[in-house]
Amino acid sequence: MNKNDVSIATITLARDEKEEQLLRNSLRELAKLEIPVFITDGGSQASFLAFLKGFSHFKISEAKVKGVWEQAKTSLFQAFEAGTKFIFYTEPDKYDFFHSSISAMLHQIPTDEKSGVVTASRSAVGFNTFPDFQRMTETTINNCCSEIIGGNFDYTYGPFLLNRELVPFLKLVNEDIGWGWRPYMFSVANRLGFRVDPYIGDFACPAEQRQDSGAERIYRMRQLAQNIQGIVLSASVSLNTDLYFKQ
Repeated sequence: MNKNDVSIATITLARDEKEEQLLRNSLRELAKLEIPVFITDGGSQASFLAFLKGFSHFKISEAKVKGVWEQAKTSLFQAFEAGTKFIFYTEPDKYDFFHSSISAMLHQIPTDEKSGVVTASRSAVGFNTFPDFQRMTETTINNCCSEIIGGNFDYTYGPFLLNRELVPFLKLVNEDIGWGWRPYMFSVANRLGFRVDPYIGDFACPAEQRQDSGAERIYRMRQLAQNIQGIVLSASVSLNTDLYFKQ
């Protein structure tokens, strides 16, 4: 696809020095694409915000309400207002993906007017590098997405391309669904007749993230609940076609 047809939406929150360094390294890689990146920050310190503002293609907002859902929604609508045909959403800490895969993905994926979502999906080889408990919860989410959408692939790695015409349907969400906004969007795309396709690669878990912990397992449980919430909402919400418009 033509890189002029895409902008990027992401969120940031550097809670400590280690996380800030990871985000700095990752976002330097993302900046190499030289396409607009809309970032909503959740309350990082001034030095990190100054770092973000040092990149001419980065458009920075500070969240009025903290939380994944509010930050992601803000970035997506800002990218929507920019008018590109597609928006690439990603978490900001995907250093390996930014370094090795994002450019190839954007270059290789075919798109047309029926392309709704193209999600980066882990192969079995890549998926098996992640911690056991994370794989268990994400397998459950993937199975639920497959039940509603039909595709039997990994929906939970993170980065995905989104047709901008789908963004207004986020206005139908009247509750905080956290990470559940992602499968909500996938299912809405499917209900509206758009394709939901995978871009499969051996995307591996970073070595430093392969150790599990009690706190991590609780986090994954919360993600599981939010994703199920988003899937259920997507299957029951009345899609208001008045929101389905082009800018």
